[in-house]
Amino acid sequence: MRVHDTLSGSLVELPPRPGPVGMFVVFSWLRNWLRENGYDVKFVHNITDVNDRIYDAAPGRSAELASQATRWYLEDAGDLGLGMPDELPLATESIPEIVALIEELVAGGHAYAAEGDVYFRVARFPEYGRLSGQRPDQVEEQEPNPLKEDPRDFALWKATKPGEDTSWDSPWGTGRPGWHIECSAMAEMTLGPAFEIHGGGLDLVFPHHENEIAQSRAVGRPFARVWMHNGMLELGGDEMHKSLGNDVTLRNVLDTWGRETTLVFFLGGHWHGPIEFSDTVMEGAARRAEGLREVFRNPSEPAPTGSWERFSAALEDDFSTPAALAVMHGWRDHDLLRRALAVFGLESLAEGEEAPAEIVELAERRTRARSARDFAEADRLREELEAAGWEVRDDADGFRLVRRR
Repeated sequence: MRVHDTLSGSLVELPPRPGPVGMFVVFSWLRNWLRENGYDVKFVHNITDVNDRIYDAAPGRSAELASQATRWYLEDAGDLGLGMPDELPLATESIPEIVALIEELVAGGHAYAAEGDVYFRVARFPEYGRLSGQRPDQVEEQEPNPLKEDPRDFALWKATKPGEDTSWDSPWGTGRPGWHIECSAMAEMTLGPAFEIHGGGLDLVFPHHENEIAQSRAVGRPFARVWMHNGMLELGGDEMHKSLGNDVTLRNVLDTWGRETTLVFFLGGHWHGPIEFSDTVMEGAARRAEGLREVFRNPSEPAPTGSWERFSAALEDDFSTPAALAVMHGWRDHDLLRRALAVFGLESLAEGEEAPAEIVELAERRTRARSARDFAEADRLREELEAAGWEVRDDADGFRLVRRR
């Protein structure tokens, strides 16, 4: 399997099966596909519950906000139905490992203390800028502080400031870790000093991931071999997402469009390219989800054998989910389609939803009205069913109720 690697700027081969493959902050779908193909995968997603934004947003109650935000995130991610990572390390539970890594950097001359803060020496890492394509002399100051030796140096440890309510002891005094060192330490403590894949959004390439590479490799850790960066969500104007108003959050998208439509929407975009979000695009995703669901509502249709090889080839070539989705739409083989849907957490599209008793009663009343040739009443009951989110389909056995999406 080949995937695009930001560091080399090219497609790179993953190791032969069964691996192992360690993945840090990357896609659940990729985890599923690798396991489907016999890889031994360990998927880790860290929680950086110590960072500047939390302290700025909730002075005096940062721990409370961090805990609440973590809970919200896990609930929303869980509602996507893709399964949770194998490990979810927290920065607050990794302080000893973080401090130990900083101590190693200081001992090697790659970092220095400055009145309770500790900074990484960018000048001591010649490859700095390779991931993001910047030359070291182009790098702008990341965290202003007149005590730094070099404006480009970034914080590994930050001394406690007035109003900050959470801190830990360290060789440099009380304080808290910087964002970048948290991720390096948590990756190493869960996956070891070398692992296959590190992922995240394109917005993290610089400075976050650039700094992770520098601080880990400066002390001899190979760290990640492949860097996968997903493209960003692009929002149209207000008229493009009227269904959500100004609340374009995962929670609101799931509540408005449902998990199946949301997942099919993401399947329609290549993982390292931008993907446009709008009502029009989501309506198209809803139709595509319904098209896949419809295959399982017609078991009497001929089911020509599909091509798993074409589906596999699409995902093996840089994990092209749009190409894989196009292949799936040509299938009528239920077993094959169900197997492919499982890779993307969409098994629910193969399952019929049982109508509640009150909906069945409305449909039965409609059938009686039709038998009595009271077509006006039958039409009124059909409209009532549709308003409740159900479509009634007449067939030789009477009727079928289908949930409208």
